[in-house]
Amino acid sequence: MLAREEYIEVEPNVRLHVTDLGEGRPIVLIPGWPLSDEMYEYQYNDLINNNFRVIGITLRGFGKSDKPYGAYDYDVHVSDIKTVLKKLDIKDAVLVGFSMGGAIAIRYMAANKGARVSKLVLAGAAAPVWTQRDDFPYNLPKSAVDELIELNYQDRPKLLSNFTKIFSATETSLNEGIGNWLNAINLSASSYATAQCLIALRDTDLRNDLKKIEIPTLILHGKHDKICSFDLAEQMKDAISDSRLVTFEHSGHSMFLEETQKFNTELIKFAKEN
Repeated sequence: MLAREEYIEVEPNVRLHVTDLGEGRPIVLIPGWPLSDEMYEYQYNDLINNNFRVIGITLRGFGKSDKPYGAYDYDVHVSDIKTVLKKLDIKDAVLVGFSMGGAIAIRYMAANKGARVSKLVLAGAAAPVWTQRDDFPYNLPKSAVDELIELNYQDRPKLLSNFTKIFSATETSLNEGIGNWLNAINLSASSYATAQCLIALRDTDLRNDLKKIEIPTLILHGKHDKICSFDLAEQMKDAISDSRLVTFEHSGHSMFLEETQKFNTELIKFAKEN
């Protein structure tokens, strides 16, 4: 049997890193900013052992994927994901997006009428809008994101360590080893992509995209999320017709690490449903 490709070219000179493991119905995992597919380490084995093929896609600019100069808006990432799924001939997939990856998964569904995907999971998704608007009083003010972008250019390690501190329900919810591991993944991102994706997070409004989602959707969200507030989950639940919301009462943004077993169990249960 041929080894599966670990790098998939999405356009000339741009290759994405892909973790592709197991056999069975495909579950496609999209990471959040500024993480890579390595963030799903504690999901991969459970999914393989439950007879799924699991495919983690690292977005361009992050982790072991190429880091080209150019656009980093959601549409670019959607195009990249579409290319990967086509090259791997994926069908009937469960698409899982965490944080910014959730926002990108929503845009993917709206732009492609859900091609190759039959179920959607939005985990701590940065949607429908990550920053406040006159008609959207939720989550962060735009000025807070401007400060993050500025800090990226001045002291990116400090930006990432500040981010790690608010990643979970409390500063001690994740142990030091896990915190250091996450930080190392974050540091592997390009500074340019880190800033460009913050701009996309700040400026993109997905409210119209949500209305186009017509497949079963599972929304997983931490009650104590400081990065994508719980109000966002309620907004998504209201906007997606065939959706249900599972609350992680003891988690912040990192429910996949804070309540790993619950996260994996809910994902597997949803993926197995007819």
